[in-house]
Amino acid sequence: MYQHIIFSNNDGIVTITLNRPEVYHALNAAMMQEITQAIGEAGTDDSARVVIITGEGNKAFSSGADLKDAVNSSRSAGDMLEMYYNPMILAIRNISKPVICRLNGLAVGAGCSLAIACDMIIASEDAYLSLLFVQIGLMPDAGATFFLPRRIGMARAFELAATGKKVYAPEAEQIGLINKSVPAGELDKETALLASYYRTAPTLAIGAMKQVLNQSYESDLQKMLNLEVANQDKLFKSQDAAEGISSFLQKKKPDFQGK
Repeated sequence: MYQHIIFSNNDGIVTITLNRPEVYHALNAAMMQEITQAIGEAGTDDSARVVIITGEGNKAFSSGADLKDAVNSSRSAGDMLEMYYNPMILAIRNISKPVICRLNGLAVGAGCSLAIACDMIIASEDAYLSLLFVQIGLMPDAGATFFLPRRIGMARAFELAATGKKVYAPEAEQIGLINKSVPAGELDKETALLASYYRTAPTLAIGAMKQVLNQSYESDLQKMLNLEVANQDKLFKSQDAAEGISSFLQKKKPDFQGK
């Protein structure tokens, strides 16, 4: 079904593995369409509770845009963004399930944009992120100008965008660009622990808070209060809320089903 990614659903944990190792998982049109389709598939599968995005092997998460593909395309840069990059990023932000980036290696250019669009980033300490666009005379795209200032503030965002400097995982964790940096040998364990938590968490609540937080920076207090009212009212009627409240009162561990 997929040619450029590996897709699996293991007991509610969906893994999307970028699989173009010969070009360090560079993003071409076909791969981006497959990523978008795979996220959509996870979104409509009630058994899927959490999504992991990673790269095959241990060298690269993604080296960014496949420049040969872009140069040989008859489409403009703007058309490429609107047709392939933007739908992929919006799919990650719009899916009402948590998306974890397992950063197994370098994340450069649009590969960095893809990583920071995820909800959580767990990185191998020898991995690095770089907004390399400036070194080929371009500006960050694929949502980087939106997510970067929100993660690390405007001053650092400008610095990283304007220099394209490499930020290795330990520093990235320190400045808030990623959630956690771990030794390479512990990356699978840490990712699995996080995915296991989300697999048994109240998925409806996680999805609702993700969608509401997506609007936080562009809203005023009253709008956020209204969103809280609307979403909390729906969640209070869910099976997971009933289970959670009952379990709290009975002092037992809840068995959330994501419904």
